[in-house]
Amino acid sequence: MLIVFVYILTIINILAFTFVGIDKYRAKRRVWRIPEKAFFWFALIGGCPGLYTGILLFRHKTRRWYFMYGIPVIFILQAILAYLITNI
Repeated sequence: MLIVFVYILTIINILAFTFVGIDKYRAKRRVWRIPEKAFFWFALIGGCPGLYTGILLFRHKTRRWYFMYGIPVIFILQAILAYLITNI
């Protein structure tokens, strides 16, 4: 069961990272973009590491404080929740 969960989180993180790259590509070409709330949905379902890595690597959304601070806060809260769940 744990291995399936790890695979799912890995896929979510790869998708989040890829979506940041796609959105950066589209932003340069001034075409239809991925909504910002989609990035936060990725973060909420466990894609914070991939999403934040993509933000930093592609230098995309770095001027938005809610991405630069919000994504790490969500990740910290998820880590605390995971710790509490596994130790109860």
